Amino acid sequence: MLVEEVLDVLAPISGGFYVDGTFGRGGHTERLLQAVGPTGRVLALDRDPVAVAAGRARYAHDSRLQIVHADFASLAAVVRECGGERAVAGVLLDLGVSSPQLDVAERGFSFQKDGPLDMRMDPTRGESAAEFVARADERELRTVIAELGEERFAGRIARAIVAARADEPITRTAQLAEIVRRAVRTHDGKHPATRAFQALRMYVNDELGQLRAGLEAAFDVLAPGGRLAVISFHSLEDRMVKRFIRSKTSVDPVFAGLPVIPPAARPTMREVGRKRRASAAEIERNPRARSAVLRCAERLSEASR
Repeated sequence: MLVEEVLDVLAPISGGFYVDGTFGRGGHTERLLQAVGPTGRVLALDRDPVAVAAGRARYAHDSRLQIVHADFASLAAVVRECGGERAVAGVLLDLGVSSPQLDVAERGFSFQKDGPLDMRMDPTRGESAAEFVARADERELRTVIAELGEERFAGRIARAIVAARADEPITRTAQLAEIVRRAVRTHDGKHPATRAFQALRMYVNDELGQLRAGLEAAFDVLAPGGRLAVISFHSLEDRMVKRFIRSKTSVDPVFAGLPVIPPAARPTMREVGRKRRASAAEIERNPRARSAVLRCAERLSEASR
């Protein structure tokens, strides 16, 4: 998604070292490999073991690429372990759930396909959505659905979940989707369960916590002149990315307006262009691209600060 736009803002160079923090299907990684040429290198991470296994099989004979089973919050540690002495010229974070995860009912992400209520990007770790729905009280359910799903009917949904699980465990996606559909009697063009499923997925995978840590990790590993590109899919993610870039591209507010700004208070990044969105042609091919937003920033050298 937004592959051409990502290549445009990252501007990969031959022989460069790039990090794809979300391998997914490998579309961005493939284009980065083409750009870096025979002497370049790409390090790819993914928290989904299925994606990692598929990628390793696909690129088994390409020594320029290393794929690591890790989340991008661990990016700095992975780069230190696997990057050697190479300077990182660019990092990409493509947020949210991948198409293979949504399309496979057994992963439990989709309210349109019945499957086990799992939603974990890494099904080998952590609490599943079914386990959270079973143990959370009404207040916690309401808070998660309201804050992460931005759902105005969060209270009604939480009450419906608590009432339904008193009769039988909620273990299937279709089961939960029906509970939400009955609780939310409104139509805005989206399935009534869209926001509730988004909220549960984000909570189970700690997506905002991962993003917060991943942005800082990416900044830490970037060489001067290196670029960070982030694709987000909803307002909570994009707001966090926007604020992060603003914090790095602005003078420390404590020293703003002073005639002399200490080096430590000066901007450490510069924004690269404006936010980018998918083209009409891409949206027509892939409607999921409609909500994608790409932002990019470049790390400044000490001399340019």
